[in-house]
Amino acid sequence: MISVVFQLGSTVRPQTKGIWMWCLTHPTKPNFTLVLLDTEGLGDVEKCDPKYDSWIFALSILLSSTFVYNSMGTINQQALDQLQYPSWKRILMLYVTELTELIKAKSTKKSDEMDDSDEFVSFFPDFVWVVRDFILELKLDDQPITEDEYLENALKLIPGKNQKILNANLPRECIRHFFPKRKCFVFDRPTKEKELLIHFEDLPEDQLDCNFQVQSKNFCSYIFANAKPKNLREGIIVTGKRLGTLVETYVSAINSGAVPCLENAVTTLAQRENSAAVQKAADHYSQHMAQQLRLPTEDFQELLDVHAACEREAIAVFMELSFKDDKWEFQKDLMNTIERKKDNFIQQNEDASSKYCQKELKKISQSLMESISNGTFFIPGGHNYYLEGKKKIEQDYKLLPRKGVKANEVLQIFLQSQDAIEKLILQSDIALTDGEKDRAGTGQGNTFRRGGCFLKTLTDGHEDLYERSFLFYTGMYKMLNLKNKRSALVIASVATHFHVILTCAWV
Repeated sequence: MISVVFQLGSTVRPQTKGIWMWCLTHPTKPNFTLVLLDTEGLGDVEKCDPKYDSWIFALSILLSSTFVYNSMGTINQQALDQLQYPSWKRILMLYVTELTELIKAKSTKKSDEMDDSDEFVSFFPDFVWVVRDFILELKLDDQPITEDEYLENALKLIPGKNQKILNANLPRECIRHFFPKRKCFVFDRPTKEKELLIHFEDLPEDQLDCNFQVQSKNFCSYIFANAKPKNLREGIIVTGKRLGTLVETYVSAINSGAVPCLENAVTTLAQRENSAAVQKAADHYSQHMAQQLRLPTEDFQELLDVHAACEREAIAVFMELSFKDDKWEFQKDLMNTIERKKDNFIQQNEDASSKYCQKELKKISQSLMESISNGTFFIPGGHNYYLEGKKKIEQDYKLLPRKGVKANEVLQIFLQSQDAIEKLILQSDIALTDGEKDRAGTGQGNTFRRGGCFLKTLTDGHEDLYERSFLFYTGMYKMLNLKNKRSALVIASVATHFHVILTCAWV
């Protein structure tokens, strides 16, 4: 199956360029995904830049949790000593010794801190050396040895202190130091028939060498059982998203001529993920506030209680998704965002309360407003009737449930709006009551009330004009000692008409 994804070349021209990636569901761990990285072969003679292979090698180390280095032939001292041959072993040794130049653990280092190479060990991958087309017998001093023992013997330091021996031991020391956990597998040739090897990727399993099949299964079983999630410094586990960010960060550093720095990579990861965590936590707060709040709330405390619960949930979401927010910068950003959102919900709550209270108060006061328009209260004792109607409105209004935080404010605005009309009703009540005492049974009180209604019709839409006209009419009605009190109405009407004309002309 892997051959379908990663091509296997049978010619002298390499098939893979750069690093290829394939994601595979883990066969035994449902919560894990195997990310297989396939790199081009090291030491391609067609490459112009010798540093290119070194960067491929460094990227592979930085991105993998289990590093599988496959080579052909054998591990022997003779191959290492043949300096004129760029053997796979010498290439590997060269790249390992260059690692400290290709990778940095920290952007800056204090004098008392450990060397980068010591810190590398904490995040470097496990090392698996695969020797393909192995033709030797696994024996040492005529004693059978395991594949791992074969590798350890090849990495054994050569005794001696002269410069040549020190140079020979340096790559061995690097491998032993950087990769404390090592494993070795040897593979026979997949088939002894050369023609079949040319089409190896299309061969059915039953045509492969039996030993090769067993060795392949052993290798896969080891990888499935022992491959662990990629960890960065401080135990940060690399997820799929984080892997993408790491690739971008490392490649960007290399292309800019810089050295990939783990500390910078982790900082970039933290900034991206913590910013996303702030957004997700803030969205959680908004969504749950909207779901749990019933606007308008009964009182302000109800909103604060829901806010406190949603804030705790949002912080929990942030803490689960964030990492390395050591200075609480992103958490402070989240708290500021939540505070702004809370203020917005407070405003929404106030608006909802005002709108609801105004609508309900309009319904409750409709009868009173109609009575005022019809002149119902412009009779002797009308002021008391008006006060009873207004009191009934207040009582009914107070019985309304869930009016919210603006309930009293809306009521007070309504009551203040009634002050002017209440004064008019009171003055008309006094005038009519006085007139009734002097002229009981004359029917002139009805004349006064009808006069008030007439003025109301005449000044419709001009409340200020109506108030002035009615006051003028009331004064005239009381002061004029006329047999026909309708004269007061005529005078007031003329004055009103004159005011209307002046008002229209002024506009």
